[in-house]
Amino acid sequence: MKNILLTGSAGFIGSKTAELLLEKGMTIIGIDNLNDYYDVELKRHRNNRLLKFNNYIFKLGDIEDLNFLDKIFVEYKPDAVINLAARAGVRYSLENPHVYLTTNIHGSLNLLELMRKFGIKKYVIASSSSTYAGEKMPFNEKLAVNQPISPYAATKKSAELIAYTYHYLFGTDVSILRYFTVYGPAGRPDMSYFRFIKWIDEEKPVELFGDGSQSRDFTYIDDIADGTIKALKEVGYEIINLGGGNNPFSIKYMISKIEEELGKKAIIKNKPFQKTDMDVTWANISKAESLLGWKPEVQFDEGLRRTVEWYNDNKFWLKDIKI
Repeated sequence: MKNILLTGSAGFIGSKTAELLLEKGMTIIGIDNLNDYYDVELKRHRNNRLLKFNNYIFKLGDIEDLNFLDKIFVEYKPDAVINLAARAGVRYSLENPHVYLTTNIHGSLNLLELMRKFGIKKYVIASSSSTYAGEKMPFNEKLAVNQPISPYAATKKSAELIAYTYHYLFGTDVSILRYFTVYGPAGRPDMSYFRFIKWIDEEKPVELFGDGSQSRDFTYIDDIADGTIKALKEVGYEIINLGGGNNPFSIKYMISKIEEELGKKAIIKNKPFQKTDMDVTWANISKAESLLGWKPEVQFDEGLRRTVEWYNDNKFWLKDIKI
């Protein structure tokens, strides 16, 4: 594969995946609508890093726009599609569920239909650990996941299903990646670790939903991008967990490590636990290891250290980022 169409290329996971592919000499046709779900300045920061590569072609647009996409497929004839464009965030999906449906489902359908039309066989799509709500841990890919507890999770499950339909009818080779709490430098400012770093450093109250005992299978961004690239291999149709692979870490533990790295104490402001949140996420990653030869390399404490270091190095402009 030489030409990869990568949607959400200015996003957190998309930009790191694009960067690694560009370093391998691939041509990346990146699509992003630079929407204002979170501070656009952070998306521009990531995209500007990619624009330094001669083999990066950026197209401003939306995967919901079929005519826009059709022109890109005609002009660039990609060898594969990595669909990382999505409306993310569990809580916001309660406020604006319609945009989650149009982007996460309709946008995915547009890409699959154009792949069918142009004879492109390989499709990689980002899904989420949020689909596992209520299931037994550690979560494995054979679980039914038919009880989504947020519009976000419901649309991710729907995108998985429509991808299977195209695999069954048209032979599309599909890798569905269920990501587990991705963190790291240049991450999303609506994610807890980003907000906590900024709030603790600025000595502002940390908004903590619940008592902080909730735990997550944190996965470092470089590991996630590496797994996404490995998923370009031919697999037929597979759902694959990409997670940290260790016992989950609690939110209280994360706060304590941020305090250590910054040398400051958090001012905690407790808020009610959110009904759409999961108490714990924990991935069984044996399938990723056997099928893709993938396992995470960066342990949580080290990844958090790198993230705080990035924050300190970029504080001069991150101070203005809205969270």
